[in-house]
Amino acid sequence: MPLNSKKTRVVIIGAGAVGSTTAFTLLLRERMDELVLIDANQNKAIGDALDMNHGLSFMGQSKVWAGTYEDCADADIIIVTAGAAQRPGESRIDLLKRNVAIYESITTEVLKYNKDGILIIASNPVDVMSYFTLKKTKWPAHRIIGSGTLLDSARFRYMIGDHLNIDSRSVHAHIIGEHGDSELPLWSLANIAGTEISIDEEVRSQIFESTKNAAYEIISKKGATFYAIALALDRICTAILHNEGAVLNVSSYLNDYHGVSDVFLGVPCIVDRSGIRSVLTLNMSVEEEKLFHKSADKLKQIITDLSL
Repeated sequence: MPLNSKKTRVVIIGAGAVGSTTAFTLLLRERMDELVLIDANQNKAIGDALDMNHGLSFMGQSKVWAGTYEDCADADIIIVTAGAAQRPGESRIDLLKRNVAIYESITTEVLKYNKDGILIIASNPVDVMSYFTLKKTKWPAHRIIGSGTLLDSARFRYMIGDHLNIDSRSVHAHIIGEHGDSELPLWSLANIAGTEISIDEEVRSQIFESTKNAAYEIISKKGATFYAIALALDRICTAILHNEGAVLNVSSYLNDYHGVSDVFLGVPCIVDRSGIRSVLTLNMSVEEEKLFHKSADKLKQIITDLSL
């Protein structure tokens, strides 16, 4: 828990599978003093808060309650996980129109009570929802963070490590671009302790396809993904609350990043108490840069079509 005279408060909007699992993860790891759950189904938020409160004697002394948007007033971090659920076989982009309407309502309410917190966006399609949130709130871009390709990169590292029988924490590899079908792997920069990863092209292709399609596979088998994304959101919160300056592949507003501007995409960023302190420019190969531009063009076209 960061040493601070002010109590740290995290608000989670959306008490579905991702929101409730994120709340429990943050609580288990004692990340904040106060945890607030907000959901359109207030009984669900109340039930989750009661359930977690009943376990407090086994862990820390965080205060947990089901609240209203007024509780956003003192929030350091507001995590938005609310939105329509992704259906089996449905792409993240197909969720867009349904989720924009939901976010319109959420951001209007948040803005009534909070002007200087940090918004973490987790609802899909996360890059477009992050862009919409920026335009709606008119907050400084560094205080709006999409979960981006942080989880995709974790999956990528896990699969590389699994193939090589090496701890994934020792694998340094990035997935960047859209959190979705146009994302790309940066094999040119992937390494283990600075050593180039020796994997043939066929296996590389299999690893990337498994990474890109991981969510679809999980959704087809159990209906939703929530454990790993909850851990990813916990990681972002920790970097903020502890002022870590951690490098995380989150979705950030880009301005002339390899020639790409006015779009949110997942790239390595330094995350600290201010939000996104800076965006790190990677040295991509020519082919990787082409794919990155293609990913950006896809998102920008959607933004244009919807007049966001």
